[in-house]
Amino acid sequence: MSLQQVLDAARTHNPALNAAQQSLQAVQAQEVQAGVRANPSFTLYGTNVTLPAQGASNPYAYSAQVSRLFELGSKRQWRLAAARATTTQTAAQLEDAKRQTVLAVKQAFTAMLLAKALLQLAQDNLKDFQRELAINQERYKAGDIGKLDFERLDLQLAQFESDAANAEANLKQASYQLQTLMGLAQPTDGFDITGDLKPPLIDATLADLDQKAMAARPDLQAAGAAIAAADANVRLANAYALPDPTLEGEYDRSGTYNSAGFSISIPLSLFDRNQGNKATARYQAQSVRFAQSAVANQVHSDVAQAWVSYRAAHALAERYNMHYVDESKDVLSIAQFAYEHGGLALIDYLDALRDYRTTASSALNAYAQTWLAVHQLSAATATELVP
Repeated sequence: MSLQQVLDAARTHNPALNAAQQSLQAVQAQEVQAGVRANPSFTLYGTNVTLPAQGASNPYAYSAQVSRLFELGSKRQWRLAAARATTTQTAAQLEDAKRQTVLAVKQAFTAMLLAKALLQLAQDNLKDFQRELAINQERYKAGDIGKLDFERLDLQLAQFESDAANAEANLKQASYQLQTLMGLAQPTDGFDITGDLKPPLIDATLADLDQKAMAARPDLQAAGAAIAAADANVRLANAYALPDPTLEGEYDRSGTYNSAGFSISIPLSLFDRNQGNKATARYQAQSVRFAQSAVANQVHSDVAQAWVSYRAAHALAERYNMHYVDESKDVLSIAQFAYEHGGLALIDYLDALRDYRTTASSALNAYAQTWLAVHQLSAATATELVP
């Protein structure tokens, strides 16, 4: 699977993202509840309906009443505004969860690519050394080299075998981690990926990347939506300080007489004027503004740190790619030829062999670190820097 296929699978099947999506739908449903109006009340009662009539002094009596509370101060409007802002905030938080998941998937994908490359390197080194050991075994049998030199070479084989075994285990672990992020319940050994471990060049400036991040980061957008929700809650708390009247209409029948009436009930705001809730809403609005500033500062810092990491990692990877890897191969080739023809001591040949293994492994790790820095920079700016 390619990186894009892995990302598509994770976006669809990752259970944490699916849970966040359901949470968003639950928050959206609260918009409906925020917009509902107060239900009217209906009351029906009768008196003396089971007793025998005793003339006009004790007639049958029935009464029907309908009442309803009417909200003043645009309470419904501000409830809806707060609910919609909360939905916007939750949607942005979902996008931020996707951003974090995508970063984790990319990191796991790079780790698996590195594990594959290190396994291939370890297997190639093992095969090459096994051939070299076979040649030197013939030389030992022919008396061309001593027992000490041959056994030291033979002992070196254990390190190559250990490298291959460790690399194989690391590859399986990286594969399982990536499959888990994709949402697979049971990882399998048959899973495989394809991709280039050599890192790309990011053609951008720090200022451009910082501008992209400020426009696209979902956590910053969520902080902005939190301010809108807090402001709506301030207005809602102020609106709840206004009393809501209850209007009632009534129909009565007593004996053969019909009558109608009405009443209006208005609470008197003598003691409870929603003072505490209004103060709480104001402080919370101030709090989320400070929180939004903190998120904005963190966005700037994330981009700057990721940029520094990318520049350093890319420079190191370029040095390995343009110089050290080829040089270590050349040194090993010369040392191997010289040793086989008696012009180099065994200890020097083994040093050249270790240097090549270390350099080749370090080069692969440098490539992977550059990719990880690219992924971190993409996450910090909430954009895809590599198409």
